[in-house]
Amino acid sequence: MVKRITEEECEALFKKYHTPDHVIGHCRAVSNTAVTIGRKLNEQGFALDLELIKGAGLVHDVARVCDQHWEVGAKILENLGYRDEAEIVRVHMTYDFHAFDKLDETDLVCLGDRLVKEDRYVGLNDRIEYIIHKAGDVPEVTQRILQKKAETESFMNRIEESIGQTIDSLFMKG
Repeated sequence: MVKRITEEECEALFKKYHTPDHVIGHCRAVSNTAVTIGRKLNEQGFALDLELIKGAGLVHDVARVCDQHWEVGAKILENLGYRDEAEIVRVHMTYDFHAFDKLDETDLVCLGDRLVKEDRYVGLNDRIEYIIHKAGDVPEVTQRILQKKAETESFMNRIEESIGQTIDSLFMKG
């Protein structure tokens, strides 16, 4: 059996590495978003490891106060024996989605990260607007962000076709 990080271990890492509360809230929302989508895909015959998705989502920004937080976080996890979680954390900032027929846990954690702003699901458009605003008026950066948005939309469309509903509808209240 593969070793998976638990919620309790994630909480201990947040304390040890002084992860700010607002970042912890973001990590929880990303984890919840990714697991919710993963569960719906599993209902359609996928075999995604929901524990891996949950744990990697929870710790993806554990070292966000550090430069190159993705690499620092990955090394922390590797040193603890969480290799699969480490690999997801390592790539989450610049990830390119797999072809849909090769969809995996990394895809869902990275998708969750692109759909959550701060500590709540906001969907792709709001998240991308936020990222563009945060990046400032740098045309080449904006162009790269918009390219990632188009790739993400395409990936989301395939998921939505598979689950028979929009991803946004999974997170609507009421």
